[in-house]
Amino acid sequence: MASRVAAMIIQNGDIPYEDALGPKYADIEKLWSLPEEEMRARIAESITEEVFEEEFLNALRPELSNRIPPDLWKLHWSLMTPERKQVAVNLIAGLKQNRAWFPQHRQYLREHRPPALIVWGPQDHYMPVESGRAYLRDLPDAELHFLDGGHWLLETNLDEVVPLIRDFLGRVHAR
Repeated sequence: MASRVAAMIIQNGDIPYEDALGPKYADIEKLWSLPEEEMRARIAESITEEVFEEEFLNALRPELSNRIPPDLWKLHWSLMTPERKQVAVNLIAGLKQNRAWFPQHRQYLREHRPPALIVWGPQDHYMPVESGRAYLRDLPDAELHFLDGGHWLLETNLDEVVPLIRDFLGRVHAR
């Protein structure tokens, strides 16, 4: 399987470095200490249209948040059914169990060192600057680009990200 990975493009995704997570993860981690039923109830209460909006605007300066159309959270929210809300609760509650694979993920990166492009928007309360840099621990040859954006970097900085990806893939494909 590892030989099938030709390259990686990493952009403000959940990272396998617990010590580099932002303050929003601390809020989620506090919920994990609650009894299961109470934790799930609190998560469900937090799934609102207002929270969706905040998630999309997540720590962006006003001039950048204006680049994110309200359609994104309004459309996402319009699709929220009771079943999908339960999926969201399960996803957030399951983040604790996801941590179990972090050491395997880091080991894969360390052992295989696939070519990697890291494009990062540091205005992100889940995954700030430290989160992007953390990947260099196991991928020291990765290209790391901090752009003036946040978690939804493709929404705010698409014109900067696309050339970086095209250039990277062109070089990786030429190998």
